[in-house]
Amino acid sequence: MTAQVHVPSLLARAGTASVLTLAAVGGTMLAPGAATEAQAAAPSLKALNIAASKKGAPYRWGASGPYRFDCSGLTVYSFKKAGKKLPRTAQQQYNKTRHVSARHRQRGDLVFFHYGRSVYHVGIYAGHNKIWHSPRTGAVVRLEKIWSKSVYYGRVR
Repeated sequence: MTAQVHVPSLLARAGTASVLTLAAVGGTMLAPGAATEAQAAAPSLKALNIAASKKGAPYRWGASGPYRFDCSGLTVYSFKKAGKKLPRTAQQQYNKTRHVSARHRQRGDLVFFHYGRSVYHVGIYAGHNKIWHSPRTGAVVRLEKIWSKSVYYGRVR
């Protein structure tokens, strides 16, 4: 007589909540506990949503929230709330991120505006060639079309 060994399916081992989450985000699961691309991007998308929730907050130079922001202050605040630490200035943030091409940019990536090699402004990519950012004195946090071709993209690790 041979013994039958019951091996649960991959989905059963992953658990119902994981399967439902996976179905909701449209990812693929390689092995239980393996991070999907959607899960890896989760902090960036959370940061994007946090920045969007600050719509209308006034610009203040040097401010990093929760009620007033400069450009890099908004990104620092948003990513901190999403569980990721960023340096304070736009240039430092650019230096810390994984650089990606415009072709490979994703929602939640940082968009760095530059003049030559100097980065002077940052926002969070929202898709459709738009960013959430805190633009300048007298303005408020808002969604705006990217107005320049002099931009770099960076992915927060």
